[in-house]
Amino acid sequence: MGRKFFVGGNWKCNGTTEEVKKIVNVLNEGQVPSQDVVEVVISPPFVFLPLVKSLLKPDFHVAAQNCWVKKGGAFTGEVSLFNSKFKFDVSCLCSAEMLVNLGIPWVILGHSERRLILNESNEFVGDKVKYALSQGIKVIACVGETLEQRESGSTVDVVAAQTKAISERVSDWSNIVLAYEPVWAIGTGKVATPAQAQEVHSELRKWLHANTSPEVAETTRIIYGGISFYLSFVLLLFILNLIMAARIKINIIHYMYIPKAADGDSCGKHRKYKIADISFSCMFLYMYLFLIAFGIPVSGSVNGANCKELAAQPDVDGFLVGGASLKPEFIDIIKSAEVKKNA
Repeated sequence: MGRKFFVGGNWKCNGTTEEVKKIVNVLNEGQVPSQDVVEVVISPPFVFLPLVKSLLKPDFHVAAQNCWVKKGGAFTGEVSLFNSKFKFDVSCLCSAEMLVNLGIPWVILGHSERRLILNESNEFVGDKVKYALSQGIKVIACVGETLEQRESGSTVDVVAAQTKAISERVSDWSNIVLAYEPVWAIGTGKVATPAQAQEVHSELRKWLHANTSPEVAETTRIIYGGISFYLSFVLLLFILNLIMAARIKINIIHYMYIPKAADGDSCGKHRKYKIADISFSCMFLYMYLFLIAFGIPVSGSVNGANCKELAAQPDVDGFLVGGASLKPEFIDIIKSAEVKKNA
């Protein structure tokens, strides 16, 4: 029996109550393949887990974005649903027991943002995977290499070490989905091609075959979790535009109050400088509006345009989708499961 296609939507730290309701409504109304063809898991921020679970149609499941390494207790910054006041750190954490209590069947662990920003080690991620599984929570375990590691040729060694830290603590892989994230695609402009994704997925499967068992290698789903440089780039341009808008306003005011003079005079040169500065500042605005209007993809992230080509790769068993999971195109990504079904 083949591996069932898996599509996860990681909403990260995004959404309000009304936005969440709109996104869920789009998902509920979308025409997607049956549960026999694809397994869909939605991962909203922790505070929206109960809401999403209550509104989402039963065809889809819900995942937390992280959980603690042991039973809850005196750990400031961890989220307890039963406190009158929530305390958050940037990770939106909770304990596995809380997820069980909420009826949440999945959790994402080892995401690149947690490994890089919060310095979670391979061993710590492995311990979290082990504990979550012990509490009956299924795990989307993320692995991936940085740009420096990619360029040094150590991709396979890095993802193998990350996977080994899990395999040393886990014997049953039936409730684990591996998600490969090319971390080097974040904010670099470099593109992860379907062939590159397939290459790493194939190496991961070979590693599982040699270090766990042929059965684990054959049955474990390895999904692709590319990250959107486009979104990061647009955000950067938006911030630059706020700065440039202020510069334009200041320069226009200054320009208006500079006395007219011959080009050779200092005042004339100053006026020309101000005009050039205004034009330069406007360039960022034009670039930002162009990207927003046409939505040009500039990375190897999963989106409606490239999902079918990625899904056709023999060792790509699905996707962990970031920004695109908040958009209607997420339905198209789910539908790409049909490519694997018909292969």
